[in-house]
Order: sequence, then C-alpha cells, then structure tokens
Amino acid sequence: MRVTTKGQVTIPKEIRDRLGIGPGSEVEFLPTDDGVRVVAVNENISEEEASRSFSRLLDQMAGTLDLGGMAADEYIEWLRGPREDLDID
Repeated sequence: MRVTTKGQVTIPKEIRDRLGIGPGSEVEFLPTDDGVRVVAVNENISEEEASRSFSRLLDQMAGTLDLGGMAADEYIEWLRGPREDLDID
C-alpha cells in the first residue's frame, strides 16, 4: 500500500470486515520492532484478541502471492518500476 500525501492508507476490505472496522471506527497504529501494528479500537474486543485475529488473517494470506520465481526484493523492484528520480548508472 502507498501512503497518500495526507498520510492516509486504505485498510483492505477483508481486514476491515474481519476486525469490524467501518465508517467512524477508530484504529490505533502501534510501533513494533518489526514495523507497525494496526489495532481496531473496539470496546467489545480486547487488543490481544484483535491482534490474534489479525495474525490469523495474515497466516491465511501467507503463500497466496505468486512472485513468478522472483525473490521478494526483486519483486518489489519490479513493482516499483524504473526510477527516473534516482541517478544510478
């Protein structure tokens, strides 16, 4: 995902549905050693349960992307495409 100039990101529908995130919902961005964790703020579900639910969803998604034999860094470079703003010979 890309961050907009306003600092906004789109939470994928599957994740919004699973965590009960809808219009007006609140989420928290929590820094971790590996990056960031998005947690739905919901009085009916604990942060731990939300984290477990999100982890289960990520586990279900694991291995669903075909990189065409490319390593992850090669795939990212392919996705980004040429970078005219970089002066690399």
